[in-house]
Amino acid sequence: MPSSLPVFPQVLVFAASDPTSGAGIQADILTLVSLGCHPLTAVTALTVQDTSGVRALSATPADFLEDQARTVLEDMPVACFKLGLLGSLENVQRVAEIVADYPEIPLVFDPVLASGRGDVLADEEIVAAMREMLLPQTTIITPNAPEARRLVEQDADAEEPELDLCARRLIEAGAEYALITGTHENTQQVVINTLHGAVGALQRTRWERLPGSYHGSGCTLASAIAAGLAGGAGIEEAVRDAQEYTWKTLRHGFRGGMGQFIPDRLFWARSDDASPHSQIQTKAEAGGG
Repeated sequence: MPSSLPVFPQVLVFAASDPTSGAGIQADILTLVSLGCHPLTAVTALTVQDTSGVRALSATPADFLEDQARTVLEDMPVACFKLGLLGSLENVQRVAEIVADYPEIPLVFDPVLASGRGDVLADEEIVAAMREMLLPQTTIITPNAPEARRLVEQDADAEEPELDLCARRLIEAGAEYALITGTHENTQQVVINTLHGAVGALQRTRWERLPGSYHGSGCTLASAIAAGLAGGAGIEEAVRDAQEYTWKTLRHGFRGGMGQFIPDRLFWARSDDASPHSQIQTKAEAGGG
């Protein structure tokens, strides 16, 4: 007889479809399945894209998006929300209304504002709505450095704000935690990711910088954090484990097309490198140092 309740956690993802499965909702599904979760999906947009960039985007009508999500939520228990590309101002507003009805469910927010090539995927109205409507409901936001700066830049800033200041502003705007990734920063040998909370920096984790660029690394990281939270991990444990998993997906990444590499979310099924700690070189620093 089937169990009356799911035996593994279910995560509801709001994100856009990516035909390459490198990023977007397909990347979220692969990551969540790889980490033992059952993915539920509300598709926010359809895209025309390849491994080099996004050529076109068609947002899902907000009413239809809401019907997708609420129909699932009325039927299936959800352990975590994960937000990616939302596609339109109306969709940001509608998603904010939906998640507000479930304040007990943790929310992981990956604010997708541009493609890896730099194609703009969110205008200033959308960014402002994210700040006002989604950040106050966010458990953890996972921007890269350009996304963090765009979300919090102020007219009074004489120059680009430092990332620690960005994190403080994100948390002042309502996010409980902010994990800012350093892939786009000018560090030659390492990538430094920093987890911030209300008291400041909680973790600074250094990862070997891998050659090349990757399509969907941010989706992978955010979904891996959602998987950890859905499984009952605390925020610091979920963030550490998600970074470790994501780095390994990148190290095993493959060239599926002519553009960016694609992370291999099922690397453990294709190699002897099955241990979650094998060959990983990290340095985590507690506190603000």
